[in-house]
Amino acid sequence: MSPSRSRNQTELDEQDYGPSRTQQRREALAVLALATQLVELPPSRLARLELPEDVLEEIANVRRISSHIARKRQLGFLAKKMRRHDEAVFDSVRAELGENRERQRQETAAMHRLETLRERLLEDDEAAATLIAEHPSVDRQHLRSLVRQARSERAANKPPRAYREIFQLLKELQQDEGEGDEETGD
Repeated sequence: MSPSRSRNQTELDEQDYGPSRTQQRREALAVLALATQLVELPPSRLARLELPEDVLEEIANVRRISSHIARKRQLGFLAKKMRRHDEAVFDSVRAELGENRERQRQETAAMHRLETLRERLLEDDEAAATLIAEHPSVDRQHLRSLVRQARSERAANKPPRAYREIFQLLKELQQDEGEGDEETGD
């Protein structure tokens, strides 16, 4: 023990005062972020979550408010109500929202891959041959016809009907592939 510190001061330092002010602020901001997510959810998804009745009522109140500042203040009040409940009440909600966010990321990534493949089909004839080799069940003639139509639509600045059909065809191929993987247990 240093000579400048008294014994009582050292004992006070060793006492547990609970979470620091910074930690309390982080937790409050996390609850506010969860409240914001809940307000933005569609009513059908919100109904599936197990939330306390007073929180559901307050979410409805926040949704009715259109003024930016008033809505922000009401969101803060919702977060305050949520903090009054035990953390365990919202654990399942956080888990559900986290799973959905990950699923949305995966779906978005899959859509981007399909869009990239579609662009490669329009730019390179070898991409069509590769796709046909990977998916022997695809209608080759129909695929090549759609690619030609999409190229001509793009050149003539027409609505991209065939371009969209190619995307739908690729999406169906991906779904068929996914179902095949589930059936074989891969």
